[in-house]
Amino acid sequence: MFVCEKKIPSSASLQAFDAAARHGNFVRAANELSLTEGAISRQIARLEDLLNCKLFDRIGSRVKLNPVGVRYAHHVRETLDRLERDTQYIMSLPEGSKSLDIAVLPTFSSRWLIPRLNGFKDLYPTITLNIAAKTTPFILPGSGFDAVIHFEHPAWTGMRRQFLFQENLLPVCNPKLLTNDDVNRQLNELPRIHRRQNPNAWHQYAQENGIRLDNPDQGVRYYLHEMAIAAAIGGQGVALVPQGYVEHELSSGKLVSPWPVSSCLSKKFCLIKPTETGINEAALENFERWLLTETRTLNSLAT
Repeated sequence: MFVCEKKIPSSASLQAFDAAARHGNFVRAANELSLTEGAISRQIARLEDLLNCKLFDRIGSRVKLNPVGVRYAHHVRETLDRLERDTQYIMSLPEGSKSLDIAVLPTFSSRWLIPRLNGFKDLYPTITLNIAAKTTPFILPGSGFDAVIHFEHPAWTGMRRQFLFQENLLPVCNPKLLTNDDVNRQLNELPRIHRRQNPNAWHQYAQENGIRLDNPDQGVRYYLHEMAIAAAIGGQGVALVPQGYVEHELSSGKLVSPWPVSSCLSKKFCLIKPTETGINEAALENFERWLLTETRTLNSLAT
């Protein structure tokens, strides 16, 4: 069977190249790494031989990255930085602990998940949760994530999926914007705040609830629900946002919603897991069990 040889430079060559690229000088790179200038030069030569191209333009005793070198230096710097972060993280883990890397939609993470994580920590003190924001679906196997909290999407076909809750949208605004009892007329008159990824939401909401909106496309557009919520709190207009993300603001009076919640503008959120179980499966099962308990409140809002 033919096996393709991997083209992976040695760590010594990459460190020498990174130092030389940052300093633009082999002597200073050698001083940083406690090597000789000759050792730096030999490591760079080996790297260039592997790549079959030059990375530096040599001008007398000076060196300068050529365009290929500039591009490669950027990727090498990112790789070394990531390797250092991962190494420090593993070194910091207490003995016997487990860690989970979970990808989550940004607003769900900041407004709902993270504020509740103390409860998870109390139940499972030996499990460390690392949360990363992901706005779009991606290929889960090989991504470095143990699971994803996201809405249903064809990208997750073949993955293990556990339904968590139904996300329903609700119009909200600063109470100062409501000046009379005819709230439907005011919804037509007030500035509307849109989420860029769902430009037809207001049109669909008006049709569903029989509310007249003369220009449903009018208004500013924001990328995240978090941004739209902040704009609504600031009095910029009416935002159509997930009901479960603004429960605190509604109960405290920072936001009000005299309009009905939408039943057609909804998404099913799931915990998506790889098909094959991994070394963190037991920890992931504990996280899933905790999530199912916590999301009961979100499901009660949708009924």
